[in-house]
Amino acid sequence: MGGLLKFIIITICVLYILRVLARIFLPFLFKKAIHKMQEKMQQQQGGAYQYQQQTHTKPEGKITVDYIPPQKKEPKLDNAGDFVDYEEVK
Repeated sequence: MGGLLKFIIITICVLYILRVLARIFLPFLFKKAIHKMQEKMQQQQGGAYQYQQQTHTKPEGKITVDYIPPQKKEPKLDNAGDFVDYEEVK
């Protein structure tokens, strides 16, 4: 019986210590991870930002189209075959 009580007390103490340590160290670790992610995003945005600056140096009022989506060809109804109306018989 004494061993079980000792085990429970030690377990509670260890969990309490882990909780206190997590409150101290987790914010630091999250800040460090966020800082790394921000640096990575800035490196990726660096190339895109330079491209964006180059494309926006066009004179105002001039319209340019960079991409025209392909137009879908709709089938002609004459070549699609015969369509027959039907009535449902019950």
